[in-house]
Amino acid sequence: MAKKILARVVISFVALIVFYTLLSSIDYHWDWHIPWQYRELFFKGLIYTIIISIISIILGLVIGVVSGVASISKNPFINQAALMSVELFRGTPLLVQIYIFYFCVTTTVLPMDSPLVIGSITLAFFSGAYISEMVRAGIESIDKGQIEAAKASGLSEWQTLRYILFPQAFRRIIPPVTGQFVSLIKDSSLLSVISVRELTKASEIINATTYRTFEAYLPLAVLYMLLTYPLYHMTRMMERRMARRD
Repeated sequence: MAKKILARVVISFVALIVFYTLLSSIDYHWDWHIPWQYRELFFKGLIYTIIISIISIILGLVIGVVSGVASISKNPFINQAALMSVELFRGTPLLVQIYIFYFCVTTTVLPMDSPLVIGSITLAFFSGAYISEMVRAGIESIDKGQIEAAKASGLSEWQTLRYILFPQAFRRIIPPVTGQFVSLIKDSSLLSVISVRELTKASEIINATTYRTFEAYLPLAVLYMLLTYPLYHMTRMMERRMARRD
């Protein structure tokens, strides 16, 4: 462990030197007072990003679990409806979905005009489609002999799913689902196209106001890194722990 930490420190230090050298070679007058001057805008964008991520993660997890269970249903209508919805959201770009939800669905179906709510719902459905496949794969990875043993014990299909399959599948899908949450946080940056004032929109406003592109977007990268790194590190820890258990 100590060697890995030392290697990370050395690599990070070398990367910083290289990055600083590259930036220093640019004929550009740096003004790092800009990020500090607009710190409140960055802070508000950070709060919006966290709120959007939490809402989308919770809704996406619910949608994914329900859709994943429905996709293994023996009822052909439930099964195919779940699979078709997954194919729809996984087969189209997230940016296109954001535009459709905001400019089409909300004007004809949902009587609301809140970019924050609409964006969070769109992200939830998008991530839910990927989580659905993870849930389905996790359930189907359980040995079929356990299902036969459950039926022989007199358990119903719902009891088999609840007490036998889902607890084991849930433990297996935790790492990939957590990784999907990391991607969701980064994908929230696309909501800037519908004027949600999250981190990316804050940087766009600062850049448009000051014309200081580097000072506007470099702090953005750092803030996203601070948001996603804990989840990424937690995912790696879960994967190692599960590997030891297996």
